[in-house]
Amino acid sequence: MNRINQKLQEDKKLLSIYFTAGYPALNDTVQIIQDLEKNGVDMIEIGLPFSDPLADGPTIQDSSTAALKNGMTTEKLFEQLKDIRKTVSIPLIVMGYFNPMLQYGVEDFCKKCHEIGIDGIIMPDLPLDVYQVEYEAIFKKYGLINVFLITPQTSDERIHQIDAASDGFIYMVSSASVTGSKSGFGDTQTEYFERIANMNLKKTQIVGFGIKDAETFQAATKNAKGAIIGSAFIKHLTAKGVAGISSFVKSIKS
Repeated sequence: MNRINQKLQEDKKLLSIYFTAGYPALNDTVQIIQDLEKNGVDMIEIGLPFSDPLADGPTIQDSSTAALKNGMTTEKLFEQLKDIRKTVSIPLIVMGYFNPMLQYGVEDFCKKCHEIGIDGIIMPDLPLDVYQVEYEAIFKKYGLINVFLITPQTSDERIHQIDAASDGFIYMVSSASVTGSKSGFGDTQTEYFERIANMNLKKTQIVGFGIKDAETFQAATKNAKGAIIGSAFIKHLTAKGVAGISSFVKSIKS
């Protein structure tokens, strides 16, 4: 069984952390992953930096720009991760945009992810129908879960389509804005969380966007299996460096 689905079966709320590969420094990637696991994080999203990250807010955009300037590339990331499974056992997901994957070659990209031990991929700009027609067979060939996103604007019909097409969890975007732009959850988000919970979907949901502390983590996971933190973690990395990972994770779990 894929590590993601194994993790989803655990009887607890899951904390997933996103960070940008190659940031703050080019060679921090492996250390960050190892330290996150040591401090009890359940899943990790490894961001592949891209020059035009449309869904990302300024914090992640800035980290992507810095990582690219540091020299991060798809090839470099794969090189850094080649031995990651010797030290890390939790699910690892590569998150990025479809252009770098397409440039690398979709099958070559998936094959390399499989060889390294990557469990899933999140490509927000790869449409469901295009994925199903052109790439689903390749993903499945290499045992990779493709994680789909839903937003408050996604229709019930589309959500059911995504639920049927998903092999792992559904990434439930808490708002229609970019990452890192919310300071908490209002009535609109709460109603959305409850609406999705009442749809009785087959696949579990993990909430992303707007989670930054213990309070928002608890609010996001009231009706969902887990939550993803990205911008807040990157801000902490920027301020405290890799040495500050332990204190950040403890602050979320407190």
